[in-house]
Amino acid sequence: MKIARLLGAFLLALSGVLLMAGPASAHTELKSSSPAEGASLAAPPRKIELTFEEPVTLQQDPISVTGPDGAKWTVGTPAVVDAVITAPVTPAGPAGAYTLTYKVVSDDGDKVTAAVHFTLTAPVSSSSAAATSAAAVPATATSATSATPAPASEIGGSVPAWVWILVAVVVVLAAVVVALRLLRRPRP
Repeated sequence: MKIARLLGAFLLALSGVLLMAGPASAHTELKSSSPAEGASLAAPPRKIELTFEEPVTLQQDPISVTGPDGAKWTVGTPAVVDAVITAPVTPAGPAGAYTLTYKVVSDDGDKVTAAVHFTLTAPVSSSSAAATSAAAVPATATSATSATPAPASEIGGSVPAWVWILVAVVVVLAAVVVALRLLRRPRP
């Protein structure tokens, strides 16, 4: 009988820990991007667009695009609206594989860094880079105020991960106390 109670207390504590740990382990995922992962483009994009599963804020230097031979694109000021980030870009470099790297803070406060890979099938011409630069200037000026990350207290009101860890530790300690009391009870 004592072992059955001990096992029941252990299973109850384990269930509590598993239920509490679920929300803390979730990270935001990229739903879509422009350019898309694995895309093959004849002309460079004029802007970058990243759409996430939940609202995000930006880390410092949130977006970079690097190509063959270390060619770097100039990225204008990103704008964030809920779960969508847009940024004007001025492309530069030869045809080849490019990597768009982004750094965001998810709604639950976790920092997420990942990349999107795409290919340019033709080198960036000076006329397309100039057209992209001209188009990027107004977008940069109008989006500067929306790129400011919100303070952690204003980010959706979510619970930080350390709170979930603390709750899990308390549940496990409570289960240990119950188990010890059950083992020390005198047998009838």
